Amino acid sequence: MSGAIIFIKDDLKISDVQVEILVGILNLYCLLGAYAAGRTSDWIGRRYTIVVAASILFVGAFLLGFATNYSFLMVGRFVAGIGVGYAMMIAPVYTAELSPASSRGFLTSFPEVFINIGLLLGYISNYAFSKLRPDLGWRVMLGTGAVPSVFLAIGGLTMPESPRWLIMQGRLGEAKRVLDKTSDSKEEAQLRLSDIKEAAGIPQDCTDDVVQVQKQSHGEGVWRELFLHTTPAVRHVMICAIGTHFFQQAIGLDSVILYSPRIFEKAGITFSNHKLLATIAVGFCKTIFILVATFLLDRIGRRPLLLSSIAGVAVSLATLGLSLTIIDHSNHTVPWAIGLCIAMVLTAVSVFSIGMGPIAWVYSTEIFPLRLRAQGASIGVGLNRAISGVISMPFISLYKAITIGGAFFLYAGIATVAFVFFFSCFPETQGKTLEETEALFGKLIGWREEAKKLKRKRKMEQDNGDITTDSRC
Repeated sequence: MSGAIIFIKDDLKISDVQVEILVGILNLYCLLGAYAAGRTSDWIGRRYTIVVAASILFVGAFLLGFATNYSFLMVGRFVAGIGVGYAMMIAPVYTAELSPASSRGFLTSFPEVFINIGLLLGYISNYAFSKLRPDLGWRVMLGTGAVPSVFLAIGGLTMPESPRWLIMQGRLGEAKRVLDKTSDSKEEAQLRLSDIKEAAGIPQDCTDDVVQVQKQSHGEGVWRELFLHTTPAVRHVMICAIGTHFFQQAIGLDSVILYSPRIFEKAGITFSNHKLLATIAVGFCKTIFILVATFLLDRIGRRPLLLSSIAGVAVSLATLGLSLTIIDHSNHTVPWAIGLCIAMVLTAVSVFSIGMGPIAWVYSTEIFPLRLRAQGASIGVGLNRAISGVISMPFISLYKAITIGGAFFLYAGIATVAFVFFFSCFPETQGKTLEETEALFGKLIGWREEAKKLKRKRKMEQDNGDITTDSRC
């Protein structure tokens, strides 16, 4: 869309406000898709939900490619948004549930890897199809999105079902066969099976292939447990999941990606071909560094990568804001500031992709207990897309109000707050099974609750004269 919108604006004669809505509204539509995907995946299974997502994405791309006016485009964005919400929720959940602990970070980052490869291919196709007639080129740019969805649907039909979902349905025999194929050893497969049975409330001595379990296909009780009757551990998990998705989008990297041609235009690059070539460099950097991240997640761990990534984003966005401010206030071309601006855009997307980008998806799918995972992940995806829409949709109006440099100073400030949040709240989950990660949570919130209880007890003792108020106490 970032490249296509240049030609859509000229072809359909739409305003900047209409551009903002068209670009950003997809993320709000994702809310509906993510919510529906959580319930659908508990109902029909993870892999069939992938097929549903691919089918919706195909229809959305088809409608966008054949759009004749702005209203038609908005219908296509609605359908595509539902499909994106489905895909962004189910892909990391399915991968996390299928992966052994030794390579879960590597494998669970794959959805983010291929999102970035898709972005790069989108940028390249924008440049390639820009040579066509303006009224045809943007339609081909958007319509080609139907092609990969066909392969996704075919692939989904050939993949095994999630062993955790199978056990939740009482299909132990099928789950054991899948675990045997996807574990590093027979012993690990048996251990994973035992852990999942315990999490699902199935007796360990049960050896039947099919057992009767209390199914929760439609998410009964899950929302109450997530929000109303929560334990300290679940509250901690929810804070981490919501926080990581909120800050992943609130720091404004989607605005950099969606509006990169405008940012480069503000930096002094005026020709459309040059702007599209610069966006290819953005996609290339994102793809290279997300590939690097996949090999580091299971070696270095989630927490070090996350903290170094968000610190790098804060510094690069602040520097980008400074360089754009200098360009804005100069009456002549400032080559070094233009070069610094381009370098900081590439740096920001690179350091984001090496940590913050993939870890938000890896982390939020591995920290939820089995019974809450699908619905919990759908909440994270819904919030992620909502914040992305809220941040990216009014970007043009924002930079017109506070200058484009001011917009990136604002994003840098949010990134600084994010660093403090991650440093305070996030435990390391590297190398642990999905069931083992549950034990890591609740300590932060539990410690606070215990501290409050101790403080109240000491105050009561002081009031009763049982202990002195000497400072040494």
